[in-house]
This record gives sequence, structure tokens and C-alpha cells, in this order.
Amino acid sequence: MTSPADPHTRTWSHINGSSQDVLDRYAVSELCKGWPVYRDASEWKNYRSLFTDDACVWTTWSSALPVDKFIQVSKEGKKNGVFIMHRECGTLAELGDSRTRAIGKMKATITHRFSEGGVTYDVDCDCRFIFFCEKQAATQEWKAKYVKLFYEKDKVVPVDGQTVPKWDKSELSTYPEGYRHLAMAQAKLGYKIDVNLPTPHDKGLWKRMYGEIENWLEGREVDLHWALS
Repeated sequence: MTSPADPHTRTWSHINGSSQDVLDRYAVSELCKGWPVYRDASEWKNYRSLFTDDACVWTTWSSALPVDKFIQVSKEGKKNGVFIMHRECGTLAELGDSRTRAIGKMKATITHRFSEGGVTYDVDCDCRFIFFCEKQAATQEWKAKYVKLFYEKDKVVPVDGQTVPKWDKSELSTYPEGYRHLAMAQAKLGYKIDVNLPTPHDKGLWKRMYGEIENWLEGREVDLHWALS
């Protein structure tokens, strides 16, 4: 479970405020929602428009990739039958003091369908997408420069209501609690899993992620490139 302690050291513009603040936060929230709407539907031109030229994204199965490479491997995955969907569960944004940086926070459920040994099942993972956004000086448009997630809990869902695969518990425990079932199933597809993504169960990475969120909002440099184990 998540800690009862507030992970932030202060607050930023997140509700109410000036009309411009409301419009900026709306624009950032709209940008975040483009991930599930456009990626799931393979609307790649719309999806690419969400990001800066040099954007980088992280997932369990891809680790850190430049967004154009991420789109390429996503297309290849879909061509090979990879079936990942996203359910957006609520999105809000926070504006930095300069009003040129923002953080988008999108609660979502990743649902990935698998077939293994004649068993078809889904793995659902509740997470929070964190979009590190900046307002472009030339166009005044908001774009995402980084996207990284908190992975909070996951489960295996039987498609037929009763049948799920049998996994070795010792192997399952090698993956982080928060996304271990998703990681296990994705590893069986041949993916190298990033085991250094923040979860409520790893307080070091959890705190580090929030520290980078605050660095971004306060105009400082951020470092999200945590090495694979």
C-alpha cells in the first residue's frame, strides 16, 4: 500500500488560480490523456505530437527509449501480436512557479493480454503516469519531455473467469512488487524487464521519483536514467 506520509514538500498550482493557470493545467491534462487514446488506437502521428523532439519514455518492457524509437518498437510489437491497452482513471496537473514547466499525473490501468500454454489471460497493473512537460517558447504549446510511471499493484485476470497460468513463486519474487506479474508475463515474451521503476514498496525509488518531480517543477535539472540491474 502507499504510505500515509505526504511525498511532496510543498504544493504548486494544481486547482483554481488564474484563468491562464486553469487553461495551462487543462492543456497538460489533455496531453496526458493522449497516451491511452492515441497509442492504443495506433494513431501514431497524433501520439508523436504529444512529445518534444528529444523526448524519452520508460516502460517495464522497454526501459528508457527516445520516443521515436519507442514508437518504432511499439509498432513492431503490435505487428507481432502484442496487445496492450490503457484505462485512464483520472488526470490532474501541477504548474511550476515559472509557468513554463508542469507535471501531469495520470492514474491508469495497463492491461496486457497474454496466451501461455493454451491459457489466455490479462495482467492488469494500476499505475500513475508522470509526464514531465514544458511549454515551448516558440509556439506556447505544452509538450512532454519525459514520461515515467509509478507502478502500484497488479494482478492476473482469467479471461474465461477461471483459468490462469501456474508460475514459480521464487521466479515471480525476482520482480518488483507492484508490477511483478506484468514483468513475469512480459519476460516470457522475451523482453528485458526494467526492475528499477518506482513502486510504493521501494521507498528509495519512490522518494527519488518525487524528488525529480519537485526538481522539475522548481526549474532544476532532473535525472531519470536509473540503470537496469
